[in-house]
Amino acid sequence: MRSKYLGVTILVVMLAVMVVPTTTYAETKFFAIATGGTAGTYYPLGGALAQALSSKIEDLEVTAQTGNASVANCNLINDHEIESAFVQNNVAYWAYTATGVFEGKEPIENLRAIASLYPEVFQLVATKSSGIKSFADLKGKRVSPGDRGSGTESDFRSMTKVLGMSYDDFGSVDYLSLGGAVERMKDGQVDFLIFTGGYPTSGIIDLGTSVDLTYISIPDEERAKIKEALPYVIELVIPAGTYPGQEEDVKTLSVVAQWVVDADVSDDLVYEITKALWEKGEVKKGSSKGQMKTGAEIMAEVHAKGKEVTLETALAGNAIPLHAGAEKYYKEIGVVK
Repeated sequence: MRSKYLGVTILVVMLAVMVVPTTTYAETKFFAIATGGTAGTYYPLGGALAQALSSKIEDLEVTAQTGNASVANCNLINDHEIESAFVQNNVAYWAYTATGVFEGKEPIENLRAIASLYPEVFQLVATKSSGIKSFADLKGKRVSPGDRGSGTESDFRSMTKVLGMSYDDFGSVDYLSLGGAVERMKDGQVDFLIFTGGYPTSGIIDLGTSVDLTYISIPDEERAKIKEALPYVIELVIPAGTYPGQEEDVKTLSVVAQWVVDADVSDDLVYEITKALWEKGEVKKGSSKGQMKTGAEIMAEVHAKGKEVTLETALAGNAIPLHAGAEKYYKEIGVVK
C-alpha cells in the first residue's frame, strides 16, 4: 500500500510542476550604428542616438561603432556586417545606383533610408605658412584628402576632377582620418586637409588652437561649376568666428548626412526606431527613467549639429528608397503620402 500511495504522490507533484506558470524573458535584440572617426561629427551624434534608442525601446541594445565613414559604411551594410550607419546622401545614392565612386561595382540594393539628419559641409583648411588660399594653390603641396573609403575623400576627388585637377598635381597625398590629419598638421607634415561634416568640428577646433590656419572659401565661379556637375550639393556658409582665428564667413558647399539601414532589418524594428527618433516617449530603462525626449532632442544636447536634425527635413536630399518600417511611420504622420 505504501508503494501505491507513493506513486500517486509522485504523479500529483509532477502534474503540479507542469501547471505552475514559468517566467519568460523577451530576447534582447542588438542593433548597431556605424559612425566615423572619434574626431568627427558622426561619432558623438551616433553615441547619443544609440543611448536614446536603448533607453526608449524595450529589449533593444543599440551601440555606436567607430568606422571609416560613408563609403566604408555602405560596404558594411552591403555585406550585412552592420544594421545601420551614418553616410552622406551622395555616397548613398552612388552606392545604390553603382555610380560615382561605386561605378563598375554591383549596386548595393539592400541600402535603405531612415532619415536625413543635417548638412555635411565641405571644410577646407590649410596652414597659413603653406600660403594655400584656393584649390589652385594645392599644386605641389602636402594634402590629406580624407581617409580611404570615406565620403570626404570621395567629395574631394569629385571636386578636383570637376576643376580639372588630379592627385598627381599634389606634392604628396596622405589618406588620413580627421584625427590623423590634425596631428600631421600640428607636426608640420601636412599643409592642407578637407573634412566633410557638420561644423563646428572638434578636431578642427583643436587644430586651430595650436596652428595658425586659413579657412578656405570656394570662389563663386568654382562653386557654380561644381554645383552644375554635382547636382546633389547645396551652397552653405560657415559663419565667421566658428573656428579659432576665423575672421570672415567661409563660402562653401554641402551634402546631407543620412541615417541608412539594411533592408533585411525587420519592418517593426525600423518603425520603432524611426518613431523614437522623432517622438517623445517614456524611457524604459537607464538612469534617466521617465524622461520624455525624442532621439533628435538628445542628439541636440551633445553637438550643435544635432539642433539641425528636424522632422521638417527628415527626407531632404534623400535619393534612395525608404525602409518599409520608416515609410510606415512617415505615412502615419503625413510626411509621406
